[in-house]
Amino acid sequence: MMAVEGASAQARDAAPLPEAKPKLSVDRISSFSEEDLLALCEATDAAIIDGGGFGWINPPGRQVIESYFKGLLMVPEREIYVGRVDGVIVGSTQLVRPSRNNEAQAMAATITQAFVAPYARRLGLARMMAMRVEERARAMGYQVLNLDVRETHVGAISLYEGLGYVRWGEHPAYARVGGQMIAGVFFYKLLQRKS
Repeated sequence: MMAVEGASAQARDAAPLPEAKPKLSVDRISSFSEEDLLALCEATDAAIIDGGGFGWINPPGRQVIESYFKGLLMVPEREIYVGRVDGVIVGSTQLVRPSRNNEAQAMAATITQAFVAPYARRLGLARMMAMRVEERARAMGYQVLNLDVRETHVGAISLYEGLGYVRWGEHPAYARVGGQMIAGVFFYKLLQRKS
């Protein structure tokens, strides 16, 4: 009897512990710590290498990426949101408000430059970032949120369609990557509920 109990205890002790779920969060950034900027640059490099570098085809180097993100902080119409896994930045997106002289489209904002590093995908972080930007745009009174993505970013297309974005068009010569033209897909979402 004792041997069986001892064997059960050993089996219990040898059983793998369940993995802890990573802690996901989305923050609006108004300044960068050195640690955050380093993590953001690394995530950006990884996304560019994986083919999702919001315009860059090849990583431009840390100085350029750093300058890019620091410069965004000075643009009044842009808000930067970062996605974190266990406190470390692994992705980013931006909310772009229309310029003050664009009265005709003052009701619409844009989600742009969204990415999650390949090593942090499939955790739900891209969805969290998109929803956070939506909430902010809605709270600011915007009625429409626009966005566009390369047709090759099927995960992003699926995400936005799943969040209720409406595909309204396609641009056949949206981007040029590796010598080939790639189409772009355009979406919008109405934010304010009709009364």
